[in-house]
Amino acid sequence: MVGVKETELWARLQQHLGAGYYRVWAAEQSLGDLGGRTVVEALAAGVASKDIWRAAWAALELPARER
Repeated sequence: MVGVKETELWARLQQHLGAGYYRVWAAEQSLGDLGGRTVVEALAAGVASKDIWRAAWAALELPARER
């Protein structure tokens, strides 16, 4: 995947985690690939959305076609 905008990142997280849970997961789940930060913390720190998506994709153990 070449680039992921923040809005696309949120849409993908919602698709895979559900509307009622994706924001909670993004705020509470620390990801090793993000240095132990959550999605929300990584966004606030200026980490690229595509890198955050890759970390979330790996943590959620999604199939390669979803990368």
